[in-house]
Amino acid sequence: MLHFLYSTFFRLALPFIMVKLWWHSRRSPGEWLHWQQRLGFVPRSEQPVIWVHAVSVGETIAAAPLVTALLEREPGARILMTAMTATGARQAEAIFGDRVRYAFSPYDTPGSVRRFVDRINPSALVIMETELWPNMISLTRARNVPVFLINARLSERSAQGYERLQIFARTILSRITWIAAQANDDAQRFLRLGARPESVSVTGSVKYDVVVDDPLRAAAARLRQDLGARPVWIAASTHVGEDQQLLACHQQILKKHHNALLILVPRHPERFASVAALVREQGLTLTRRTEHSGPVNTQVYLGDTMGELLMLYGAADMAFVGGSLVERGGHNPLEPAAWGIPVLSGPHVFNFEAIYAQLAEGKGLFKVANDAELARCVSGLMDGPEVAGRVGANALATVTANRGALHKVVDGIVERV
Repeated sequence: MLHFLYSTFFRLALPFIMVKLWWHSRRSPGEWLHWQQRLGFVPRSEQPVIWVHAVSVGETIAAAPLVTALLEREPGARILMTAMTATGARQAEAIFGDRVRYAFSPYDTPGSVRRFVDRINPSALVIMETELWPNMISLTRARNVPVFLINARLSERSAQGYERLQIFARTILSRITWIAAQANDDAQRFLRLGARPESVSVTGSVKYDVVVDDPLRAAAARLRQDLGARPVWIAASTHVGEDQQLLACHQQILKKHHNALLILVPRHPERFASVAALVREQGLTLTRRTEHSGPVNTQVYLGDTMGELLMLYGAADMAFVGGSLVERGGHNPLEPAAWGIPVLSGPHVFNFEAIYAQLAEGKGLFKVANDAELARCVSGLMDGPEVAGRVGANALATVTANRGALHKVVDGIVERV
């Protein structure tokens, strides 16, 4: 009954959702592009595909090593990646080019999902993290297609929300073939909600398997040469309400470290222009990545491209990970940690609580309460490069010690397909 009510509500809401999508596309035109795909109208696939669903940018980045490993393990495999946002779709294309197919994922109405599944002919559905769309899962599983929830995480806050609909949650979770949880706490919460014990494993997070390869190191070294021999810190994946705090923080740092540079990378590309305007309003000089040519002599370097964040981390001496000074739950801190640089965050990291806890336990993380404390911490690291080096080495050691989830996940998927 709850599933029926959910589907009915979604059907009734769909016209309003489409109007909202059209309205939002006035600021972000890519959101309206290929709107038919959101209703399930995608090109037909004659051969089976592995459907990898990653809702937005963070999940797409997390899915990248998995997709690469699947292509290496099964060279003939055809992979279709879907995302709910244009940002996620652009991120996937920036990473993989023409090696995989892309589409917007269908809205979770029975008709949209059924059309989508009929047309793509999936051999497996791989869902990144915790996107529990009832019709996506149920209608795919009804075709006897295995459904995997990979890199699965479930915060206590989210678990309590699902518990209000315990029977509904149990029904959805029981249809998932395999849940590869990031940590034991995540696994226990899935079991508490009704997942089948035999379908739940603790594999660790595939995000620890981030690869910093030689081409990436070379690109970061070229950029760092242009940035010059001066203190450089990066604030990445920032949100509305954070950028102004970070610019105020940088102004405080400049009082002591006059040639310091901030690499500022907003989370969403539709904000690039507004953040650039904000930098200028604050009286700071700016170079945009898309306009960069030659030495950079400004105070702020705006990362306004897609698919380059991992490289940008490599050009910095320390990294603040955004979404944490405001209550967005934080973003992935393992990418800067993989470069062996100190990781800093605000207090709000509930989306990645286990990973942040491991970094803190390994002494590779500084957690600050506000922008004033962040300014003091960044300035202190600039004053003490030996401390920064030690903390960065600790961060890298934490990443290295927890690698290996990717192979477990790929093995688990291949065995069950």
